[in-house]
Amino acid sequence: MRVTKKRGRDLLGKVWLFERCSNRELDLLHDAATEMEFPAGKALTTQGEIGRHFMVIVEGEAEVTRDGTQIAVLGPGSFFGEMSLLDGQPRTATVTTREPTRVLMITNVAFSGALATMPSVDRKMLTVLAARLRDIEARYVPANERRTNPDLA
Repeated sequence: MRVTKKRGRDLLGKVWLFERCSNRELDLLHDAATEMEFPAGKALTTQGEIGRHFMVIVEGEAEVTRDGTQIAVLGPGSFFGEMSLLDGQPRTATVTTREPTRVLMITNVAFSGALATMPSVDRKMLTVLAARLRDIEARYVPANERRTNPDLA
């Protein structure tokens, strides 16, 4: 059964990177996505390989491992690879299906095309990233260092 536009919008709207996007922008991202099915035991990403896509699990389950150690199990609504949409850097973990799994996948190329059509998504993602950085700074950088280091002001 295909993912409806509303369900796709709801799934993508829960991705932290897209949390400030409007329904129209989420619909555009959904239109850029491809629905795919994978059997159990299929590696969806491999640690160390360059990231070229992002996925949201629609149905099924996948295991996340780093250096061979399980660090998470993902189910419906979970997502991974969102940072690859931005930087195309090597994957930090391997994600392997534990059972037949259906996903929405957005490739870097499809994502770039969507952003070219609606550049407002770029600004909203930057706003979300800035908020996350501020939160990390507030939690982990001592207040006296923030005041004395102009790079952190």
